[in-house]
Amino acid sequence: MNSRSPSINPQSTRRRASLPGRAYSRRLSAVSSAELGQDGATVETAEQKIEEEIEEIKRYEDFTTIDWVQDAAREQLRRRARRKESAGFFERKGRFGIRHKLWESYDAGQAWIVMTLVGAAIGLNAAFLNIVTEWLSDIKLGHCTTAFYLNENFCCWGAENGCPEWHRWSSFPPINYVLYFVFSIIFASTSASLVKSFAPYAAGSGISEIKCIIAGFVMKGFLGFWTLLIKSISLPLAIASGLSVGKEGPSVHYAVCTGNVISRFFDKYKRNAAKTREILSACAAAGVAVAFGSPIGGVLFSLEEMSSYFPLKTMWRSYFCALVATAVLAAMNPFRTGQLVMFQVRYDRSWHFFEVIFFVFLGIFGGLYGAFVIKWNLQVQAFRKKHLSKYPILEATILAAGTALLCYPNMFLRIDMTESMEILFLECEGGHDYDGLCDAKNRWTMALSLGFATIMRTFLVIISYGCKVPAGIFVPSMAIGASFGRMVGILVEALHGAFPQSKFFSACEPDVPCITPGTYAFLGAGAALSGIMHITVSVVVIMFELTGALTYILPTMIVVGTTKAVSAYFPPGGIADRMISFNGFPFLDTKEEHTFHVSVSSVMTPVSTITLLPSTGLSLRALEALLRKSSFQGFPVVEDRASRILLGYIGRTELRYAIDKTKKEQSLNPDAKCLFFAPASTAVRTPSALTPPVTFESMPSSSSVQTVDFSRFVDPTPLAVHPRLALETVMELFKKMGPRVILVELKGHLTGLITVKDCLKYQFRVEAQERGGEGESRTDRFEAWIWERMRRVGDWTGSLVGRVSGGRIRLGLGEARGEGLLAAGSQDPRDARESIGGLVSREEQERGILDGTENDEEGVELRAR
Repeated sequence: MNSRSPSINPQSTRRRASLPGRAYSRRLSAVSSAELGQDGATVETAEQKIEEEIEEIKRYEDFTTIDWVQDAAREQLRRRARRKESAGFFERKGRFGIRHKLWESYDAGQAWIVMTLVGAAIGLNAAFLNIVTEWLSDIKLGHCTTAFYLNENFCCWGAENGCPEWHRWSSFPPINYVLYFVFSIIFASTSASLVKSFAPYAAGSGISEIKCIIAGFVMKGFLGFWTLLIKSISLPLAIASGLSVGKEGPSVHYAVCTGNVISRFFDKYKRNAAKTREILSACAAAGVAVAFGSPIGGVLFSLEEMSSYFPLKTMWRSYFCALVATAVLAAMNPFRTGQLVMFQVRYDRSWHFFEVIFFVFLGIFGGLYGAFVIKWNLQVQAFRKKHLSKYPILEATILAAGTALLCYPNMFLRIDMTESMEILFLECEGGHDYDGLCDAKNRWTMALSLGFATIMRTFLVIISYGCKVPAGIFVPSMAIGASFGRMVGILVEALHGAFPQSKFFSACEPDVPCITPGTYAFLGAGAALSGIMHITVSVVVIMFELTGALTYILPTMIVVGTTKAVSAYFPPGGIADRMISFNGFPFLDTKEEHTFHVSVSSVMTPVSTITLLPSTGLSLRALEALLRKSSFQGFPVVEDRASRILLGYIGRTELRYAIDKTKKEQSLNPDAKCLFFAPASTAVRTPSALTPPVTFESMPSSSSVQTVDFSRFVDPTPLAVHPRLALETVMELFKKMGPRVILVELKGHLTGLITVKDCLKYQFRVEAQERGGEGESRTDRFEAWIWERMRRVGDWTGSLVGRVSGGRIRLGLGEARGEGLLAAGSQDPRDARESIGGLVSREEQERGILDGTENDEEGVELRAR
């Protein structure tokens, strides 16, 4: 869409007519070749150099947003400059030779080279993590006498129920209980310490942040090498600690980190945000592919959940990257079974039509589970951010200790979640039995045990997801769904055993098992995954690729469809989308539709609160003072502050760069006048002009310079809309075009501007008014009561440890006494943020919305927008 098209602003043509020639001074190609006195290739090379320097500066600006409109324009400039630069080298007697063809082939093949390297690295990393995680999980229960580095499966290769070579730590069960408890604490505290000390961004799942980064939000260090390294080391420790967290969500994070780190070695991706976005989308698909052994499911997950912009080219590259990653993982064969993940399973029997009733029941459970966990986990996250953000190591350690104490007595909670899903998915035939799970005599005991495991795991997921260790929610949710589904399958099997001659079971064949409880576990896992993430098609494909059972696609679709229908009755968005809103990231979900019935003028920031730059007359001293006092990321350029006739827009980074470059190259009088738009008499210069303009390179090194021309850095065609345009249309512009800011003008006069943050603030305000504020004060009082009891327990425990250790070990929360032993010395940047004023809900008051007006060091939102 043209930023000055009549469909957006019919007054734009009138204003252009009154300002002749301004269209000739676009910032990206502002000055003609004759004006600079050089040929076109040199001009565009110089412009490209300036743009790349500015882009390099922007790479290190934290908590800002990428302007995709400007990024596309810069890429066009780079292409033209590269084409003209290489013309002399590749041409021979006026014709392109073999060197040109080879260069074009390499340039076109860079994407596939990067995809191959990234996919191979992701597959290797996934295999390494699988091996380490299984060994750490088993070492809590015992050790292999033949080789200490072997886990239980490799130590007892081919044996179903253990072997003499695998020994428990002691023949006395209480000692095993204590060692299990100690190992859990050590693993959790080590993981949290690594995250806190070296890479705070390695905590959590990372899917919410990656969605925002792919959409254009910049989070410095989130996809860096240290985050990749620490996440890869601390993730197996967090899983092995027994915390109710999974590695499938973090696998997307370390996969995207891998793609970001490797692509930085190629200039094609180093400074091109749009092409980097393609790499990150493909890596997200590869991360899901290696997590579930599902390459097609990974591509669909990236399309359905991760990417707001997913063209056909990105889909094909995502497929290729997922293919390479899964091929490398299959070649590594970490489980030595040919399976890509532990809980892959194959079903030989089909299903019966009467079971659809129970499948629908599983779907209803999935929808209710997702709504329940999302609601209460957000409450826990708010409490954690308010009270526990300074004590991440202590929190993770206590959670691991409590989880170990509660889970060890239950045989389904004691083992690793992926291993428990493998057990629950299996059919009973073929000797697959785990502690009497398939024994008809133990049906009611197993059903009660599975019901307890479902309730306890749900509680643990609510309080554990979000603690400061690498933590995903995919596998915990699937484990909860599997335990509930297996319980339902056992009850249906018992029902069939009690009434085998009933007409309801008339479809069952004689002498053949009618009910397969493992399939109910499999379908329950899919329902819970769909309910917590609010995804549908990708779940069906992932579950199909896990089983390879074509006959169970229809039951999976029924279950997921029912889950989707139930989820529609609750607030929209899965856990990742809700965490984006909770953390205040500037993200407009393309899947959401809004109807506000207001114009953009009701939401915009009015011109009276905006810092304007006059086209002429502003001194360099005043301009620098304005930059120091203002926190704006850009400034509208007007003819004068009285008329407010809009001429263009200049970004803060470009303006700062221009001032520094000018000062570096020559001495300037602080009272020199700044020119942001050339007068009409000089703006229209044709190639026949003989006098070159005054530029940075041609300015004399003297303090007598009275005018500094910044017009080449001004965008003369910013995106602008009419004040009466509907807010929904403006939000669609942000979603589809991706500008950082949209100006609002009436008959050529600036009336305000609007950002994504303004849209989100208004959206939250409307939603808060619809919900009402009832119960918030009660919730605050309850949180304060919980925190006071936690402080008392912590102080008592700290004093007890201090007395026992003679004062050598200091534990506790005491704020006045200084930081405790397990307290954090620095906070996660995602927690160090002020709230945004004007939001009426307590939940919104506790979160801020970032849009590029934040402090670079802490990510704290500044008072002035």
